[in-house]
Amino acid sequence: MPAAVTDHVVGALPLLPEERRPGAPLAPRRLGRSFSAAFGGLAHLLRAEPNAQLHCALALLTTGLAIWLGLAPVEWAVLMALFGLVIGLEAINTAIEGLADLTMPHRDPRVATIKDVAAGGVLAGALAAATAGFCLFGPRLLRLLGS
Repeated sequence: MPAAVTDHVVGALPLLPEERRPGAPLAPRRLGRSFSAAFGGLAHLLRAEPNAQLHCALALLTTGLAIWLGLAPVEWAVLMALFGLVIGLEAINTAIEGLADLTMPHRDPRVATIKDVAAGGVLAGALAAATAGFCLFGPRLLRLLGS
């Protein structure tokens, strides 16, 4: 792995004494390291993956539309959950593809199927998010365009 990636992997860091005890509560320092690694992974996803960048751009456009249309708090909650779902699925897909490429660097139809299924999961989430967006925005936009 490139150094930039391994810098954010929690397992690559030495454990502190309070982290070595099995069943020990999550120490604040360990929790901080976990969050740091997670944010580093998210930053890598957004820097390196064009599909994640597209999802973020669409989320920003959708957020602008939601502000303009004056969505209710519960509608905002739905939007935020869907944004998180799609980006989360994209992260899982990216991780699966990366692991598949590491374990099987040459073309293998089984690995191709695994990668396709992971990508299909992202597509399913994105289609569900788009459908919810049409349900949230469609009636308001039709009222604005009709008047």
